[in-house]
Amino acid sequence: MTSTAPAKTAPAKTTAEKTGAHTEEAATLIDDARSRIDTLDDRIIGLVQERMAVSAVIQEARITSGGRRISLSREMEILASYRDALGRPGTSLAMTLLELCRGRA
Repeated sequence: MTSTAPAKTAPAKTTAEKTGAHTEEAATLIDDARSRIDTLDDRIIGLVQERMAVSAVIQEARITSGGRRISLSREMEILASYRDALGRPGTSLAMTLLELCRGRA
């Protein structure tokens, strides 16, 4: 027979412990900034989903008119734009977006 003793719960962490900050002032700043980042991430995800939907419309129109699903010259423009705006890591970000927006072949 197994024991049904209540599980021990760890005491709640302070804001400083959760953030890794050494002062409550820094912890509050970090906590607020993380909240802003979460909001921004939600917006970015929504924009990526919107971009995927618009890309699907473009691909469908291109395919129905007898063209190819992907325009490599357009993708190169996008890669260059992200690289110019964000530096080398921007290229990786653009590649990820392009992959997400290509949909299924």
